[in-house]
Amino acid sequence: MAVHHFSPQRFFNTIGPHAPELRIADGDSVVAATIDAHGHDAAEAQVGHNPNPMTGPFHVEGAVPGDMLAVTIDMIDMSRRQGWTRQGLAPNVVDPDQVASLPPREKILWDIDRNAQRVSLRSAPESLRSWTVPLDPMIGCLGVAPAGGEFISTATSGPYGGNMDYRGIRAGTTICFPVSEPGGLFFLGDVHAAQGDGEIAGTGIETSAEVHFTVRVVKGKTQTWPRGEDATDIFTIGNARPLDQALQHATTEMLNWLGEDFGLDPIAASHVMAMAVRYDVANVFNPAYSVACRLAKSALPTRG
Repeated sequence: MAVHHFSPQRFFNTIGPHAPELRIADGDSVVAATIDAHGHDAAEAQVGHNPNPMTGPFHVEGAVPGDMLAVTIDMIDMSRRQGWTRQGLAPNVVDPDQVASLPPREKILWDIDRNAQRVSLRSAPESLRSWTVPLDPMIGCLGVAPAGGEFISTATSGPYGGNMDYRGIRAGTTICFPVSEPGGLFFLGDVHAAQGDGEIAGTGIETSAEVHFTVRVVKGKTQTWPRGEDATDIFTIGNARPLDQALQHATTEMLNWLGEDFGLDPIAASHVMAMAVRYDVANVFNPAYSVACRLAKSALPTRG
């Protein structure tokens, strides 16, 4: 099991069956540089273009259609001291009669203090002069090549993953994708230093990073939508518009998962889900919205 240090020479604005940039083995780890959503690297040079230029694809030896690719995010290291957002909320998240009063969507800079593990506005309004937020890195866009040989814009998402902007995809999380192309062809990028649920400003704190991750091929394991887990929960993610369809996808995937891996028939699974499920609105800005269906591991019944 090797550790690869990967410095990309080009970036992709579509997720699809591009020629692999790096071939790795099942169980290998990678330390990969990413750039921000507009293509700026750790030195602030523009080396890619929006939307969401991706690092990869990584071809995982032995992964074939019908398998599952499990990616564990081991660490996310900030590679520069600033990031940016757009000022104001996205027009689609407020009442229509409020849209005209929203502030202009200007680009705003944030300072990233890695020592203090805080992020602050560079030119803050008076009421926010001493206000900071925790540094909480997450990966906004990641996934594998879609089914059918498609090349899909990194602005959106689907069963293969993509631009889900789910703040739960952070260090310590394992996220799983259905393999549709030989090698899986895994991409990642669009790291945020912090972001609230829904990406309701249309951005997180966009920045560059080094992402440490480990891949594992699960043979003959099928799924429809992304699945994942962290220290406390398991989760599924549905991507669609309208929002209720994304919720339906996530809920169906969780129902199926509980049957396949936890031995719960539909009646038992429905009881557990009805009492214990929590929903995270991951994104309501992108062309496809994203909803995560979460279930605490402590809520799962023990097997007799």
